[in-house]
Amino acid sequence: MVSRGGCDFLVMGAGVAGLRAALELAAHGDVLVVTKESVSESNTHYAQGGIAVAENDRDEIALHLDDTVNAGDGLVYRAAAEVLVSEGPERVAELIEWGAKFDEENGRLLRTREAAHSVSRILHANGDATGAEISRSLAAMARAHGHVEFAEWTSVTGLAMHHGRVVGADLLDAENNARRVCARAVLIGAGGAGQVYSDTTNPGVATGDGIALAAEAGAELADMEFYQFHPTAFFFPGAPRFLLSEALRGEGAYLRNDRGERFMERYSPMLELAPRAVVARAVAREGMGEGPGEARAVYLDMRHVRGVDLHKRFPRISAFLAKYGLDLQSDLIPVRPAAHYMMGGVNTDLHGRTTLPGLYAAGEAACTGVHGANRLASNSLLEGLVFGARAAKAMLADGLDGASVAAESAVREPGPVNPTGAVESSPVEALITRLQELMSHYASLVRDGAGLEYGLAGHRRIGEELDALASGARGTRRLAEAKALHRVAKAILASALARTESRGAHFRSDYPQRNDREFEKHSVLGPDGVVRFESW
Repeated sequence: MVSRGGCDFLVMGAGVAGLRAALELAAHGDVLVVTKESVSESNTHYAQGGIAVAENDRDEIALHLDDTVNAGDGLVYRAAAEVLVSEGPERVAELIEWGAKFDEENGRLLRTREAAHSVSRILHANGDATGAEISRSLAAMARAHGHVEFAEWTSVTGLAMHHGRVVGADLLDAENNARRVCARAVLIGAGGAGQVYSDTTNPGVATGDGIALAAEAGAELADMEFYQFHPTAFFFPGAPRFLLSEALRGEGAYLRNDRGERFMERYSPMLELAPRAVVARAVAREGMGEGPGEARAVYLDMRHVRGVDLHKRFPRISAFLAKYGLDLQSDLIPVRPAAHYMMGGVNTDLHGRTTLPGLYAAGEAACTGVHGANRLASNSLLEGLVFGARAAKAMLADGLDGASVAAESAVREPGPVNPTGAVESSPVEALITRLQELMSHYASLVRDGAGLEYGLAGHRRIGEELDALASGARGTRRLAEAKALHRVAKAILASALARTESRGAHFRSDYPQRNDREFEKHSVLGPDGVVRFESW
């Protein structure tokens, strides 16, 4: 099993990408999976909508490819999308063999439709608990494997480097005890960074740690301007921004403004099933009040839907709404867009290799270009399965051998703890809140150059205060998260400022048109802080 000072493979994150990679790696060495909270607390666990996968048929696979490319608004890296849709059926079949149970109808897998899908291909588990079922089955397989060990309630605070190669990571446990673990290869599968915004459907652990640590070590990031906002997060006083799945609109839900009008016909001929970026901006516009800071209600309406037992089809959503005295079948449900998924991330090839030797990334933390400028609904869980497995295979092919890892164990341990004590939590929380408000105001659904410049200036001021707060004090998990959010926020702001066009999830009111001649390219943010654009 994993020793205190080393392992063969270190995996950061226990979502679908990290767990799938761990299972692939475990047959070839000891694997340490590091997760900030329990294994079940991840973006994967909270995914309701389902997993998109074609039947293992050439025409169905080609259609899934077309839908993925079309949703991505001209920026999908086609080679990545071909990998996703062609390898997806095998990965899902494998998952079912391992014990995942998806909903069936008349003895066959039940496939439903969601926004921007031309046919029904979405698999669900327990109605609206697909992510939880996938997480459960993968975690059960991993826990049963003698070569996988979990470090729960443990943060990764840095990547260990030696001669330009990543050779391990610095860990901080719940008691603030620090240690360094060396490894043949390190995989970042730690998910996205929804907590960089005030309103998000993501859990509290989604602070972009893996993306920030990779960038700090010198890895490239890509497409960071593209942050997808889910159109229908629950919006109710005192309630969390609970995700109201795309599958609700797939089953026929309407969107209505406070005048009772269905408004999507003004924005897209696909109505409520338009791509997420289109629907989210439509909901945001209909929700604008007459004056600054004023808001108008927007609702999800399923009162007209017949022939579907909504409580059975959406048990988790129904139970959540019941806490607030609301029912899908009889009430209008108040909604607002919320940050949901990052299309950008650590720049990787189609095998999870980053621009740093020894470092790999998969899932939401990575950017292969598979989603382009706007992710197709329910492609994210499939991405984690497919590219998690691919990254693991690359780690096996490229990783240092055991003797090399032993030689690197002499790399210095994390620095000594400063006797002044840990940073107090309240000032850190105040800075995080200011950063979230800044990002929500200047880098949300609608952006412009002046606002992004102002956002970068405010970001610098927050950074100065964060550095002063951290100076001479012992690190904590929350301080590490604040630093990660700050680094991710800068990448989003800088990339959004550099892309002077509108495309997918990135809308510039000062450049409202798509500009293929100059920007049908991917943004790449290098360690020098300069954004460049590349054709993939």
